[in-house]
Amino acid sequence: MSDEDAQKHFDHFYEDVFVELEEKYGEIEEMNVCDNLGDHLVGNVYVKFRNEEHATEAVNNLNNRWFNGNPIFAELSPVTDFREACCRQYEMGECTRGGFCNFMHLKPISRSLRKRLYGYRNITSSRSPTHLKGERAEDKDFDRDRDRNRDRDKDRQRRRDRDRDYD
Repeated sequence: MSDEDAQKHFDHFYEDVFVELEEKYGEIEEMNVCDNLGDHLVGNVYVKFRNEEHATEAVNNLNNRWFNGNPIFAELSPVTDFREACCRQYEMGECTRGGFCNFMHLKPISRSLRKRLYGYRNITSSRSPTHLKGERAEDKDFDRDRDRNRDRDKDRQRRRDRDRDYD
């Protein structure tokens, strides 16, 4: 399977899960899928709902569901800012621990899917200051996330180019 086909397959999975959860339980602020290989992170999907009651309802209902022949194990997480749980080295394309790293390696979705699902709604984090002068905190978060995704895409492309050079 080519990288492009794999990304399309992943985007389809991500969109199916995102749309179903948002339609049934409420607005999603953030959804992350781990790309790690370690048993405690492989296949994990983290969803942050805008409303805590919606998250509780989702957990209660999802624990009675199956996906791809496997039971879903849903639980509430005390983590409010997923950026703290992400591997900074992986984001820079330099994680030496690989897929067995204990920090989250997030699988990115395509830009077109991100725009379609999240649109231009303001994604906030629990750590974002709300008292910024002249600029809303949500706008800074959106810009930072967009820039981070661009950097990840550039790093991925550099690695692909480097790997092609070695072949």
